[in-house]
Amino acid sequence: MIYPKIPLAQSIIEICLAKGITTIIISPGSRNAPLTIGFVNNPAFQCYSIADERSAAFFALGIAQQTKQPVALVCTSGSALLNYYPAFAEAFYSQIPMIVISADRPQSKIDIGDGQTIRQENVFENHSLYNANLHQDVSIENDLKINEAINKAITQKGPVHINAPFEEPLYETVSELSVEVKTIASANVIQTISIEDVSEFATIWNNSTKKMILVGVNDPNAISENIIEAFAKDESVVVLTETTSNLHHATFINNIDTIITPYTNEDFENFRPEILVTFGGMVVSKRIKAFLRKYKPKHHWHINTLRAYDTFGALTQHFEVDPNVFFETFLPLTNAIKSTYFNQLDAVKVLRKLKSDIYLDKIPFSDFKVFEKVIEGLPKKSQLQISNSSAIRYAQLIDIDPSIEVYCNRGTSGIDGSTSTAIGAAVANEKQTVFITGDIGFLYDSNALWNHYIPKNFKIILINNGGGGIFRILPGHEESPVFNTFFETSHCLTAEHLAKMYGFEYTIASDEVSLAISLTALYAQNEKPSILEIFTPTLKNDSILLQFFRELL
Repeated sequence: MIYPKIPLAQSIIEICLAKGITTIIISPGSRNAPLTIGFVNNPAFQCYSIADERSAAFFALGIAQQTKQPVALVCTSGSALLNYYPAFAEAFYSQIPMIVISADRPQSKIDIGDGQTIRQENVFENHSLYNANLHQDVSIENDLKINEAINKAITQKGPVHINAPFEEPLYETVSELSVEVKTIASANVIQTISIEDVSEFATIWNNSTKKMILVGVNDPNAISENIIEAFAKDESVVVLTETTSNLHHATFINNIDTIITPYTNEDFENFRPEILVTFGGMVVSKRIKAFLRKYKPKHHWHINTLRAYDTFGALTQHFEVDPNVFFETFLPLTNAIKSTYFNQLDAVKVLRKLKSDIYLDKIPFSDFKVFEKVIEGLPKKSQLQISNSSAIRYAQLIDIDPSIEVYCNRGTSGIDGSTSTAIGAAVANEKQTVFITGDIGFLYDSNALWNHYIPKNFKIILINNGGGGIFRILPGHEESPVFNTFFETSHCLTAEHLAKMYGFEYTIASDEVSLAISLTALYAQNEKPSILEIFTPTLKNDSILLQFFRELL
């Protein structure tokens, strides 16, 4: 076996191995050579080389998103480290485990004008669960810090930073280890909640005729079928989900904006819940957030093992357990109560569905029409990765087959690494993975395609409307040179040459007929990754979407 000669590098590698951290994403550099040598020459590690650190970090995020296990990132010193920050913040807010291991110059070289040196210690402090600032020499103290960082990433589901200073020479190797590392097992947290803990809340529940359950970002198959059925049978409960909730039942509302956008003040007052129960991650719908902030529930209970955000300014209780654990204890204490809450909303749902279908049947080729056809045509039991901004918002308006898993970077809701995340996810799962993105997000993260590990059956559906279409939908849109240049970012770029450069199959569509043909061809071709670029009319998309909400009345 080949090992780096530097003992500190040996310690980091051996502790990672002992703790089962075996997926390593490495960006090329010199200062991190001791770590690269050690990881790559040990067959126990699965190593990936991704040159662009920003893309590498989102690629790691996609793998960890799927495996639920920490992925380690390794980079050289200097500004390389800072490029991890967007994905690092996303991991923090999405509760995805990530371990950043940065090589550094020795402290004596910092702030003296030496090359590729920045103040690396605690650089992620605002979003890091733990910062392990190591000393150059091997020590028990270093081992404890490395252990603590990895344990935090595992148990608290988030990102940590290990900063390791190395002195030259950096490339020397040995055939025997010179260190014995100390490892500390991460604590196994057994989640329980007692009847006493929830009995008073069950009393409140049993006296309420209006209970709303709002589910944010949620893993597929995370909630037991018994709990889902219990929600569905209770006429005093309405369940609101989103595409990213991955929670399905015929009685649930999965297109919140379609339901509530036409509501009057009287409708909103009647819809106001007495109890709001939330679980899962971030919620996409701005309309439901605005509603609950204005028409606050008397009680808001959030269920999450780690944290609770007071999103609506009404949080009254945080249950720090898994939702299944909570409901398995809580639901047997609840009683049925007479209520019209569900039936009233269900009637609205039927009406909105009818009007939505009528509208979609008559609209011309546009972003909205494309999303309808693309989502309807997704392969059963596939995985959908979707970009932020207008892409995820359009997706909320279209019914999706329950067999399809849906993921989106909703922690920070940024467009900056959606493609890289989707590729990492595709590498880590065995399903057919389809990525839907807009043109600005795709161009922003085009280095994601600079990746030798992309599965042959990976599909990108790129909807190109010539700019940031979300800004035409938001209030304040005004056709002007300032708007077109600085908000919409108007452009005439396509993915054609990128596809050719990176070895992707490339096809285009610009109307319903060509879209139908192209989608069929897209899923039939699995010899190499593919991009289907769909061109939609820049100046019509916003009016078509806004008219949709007007015609729901």
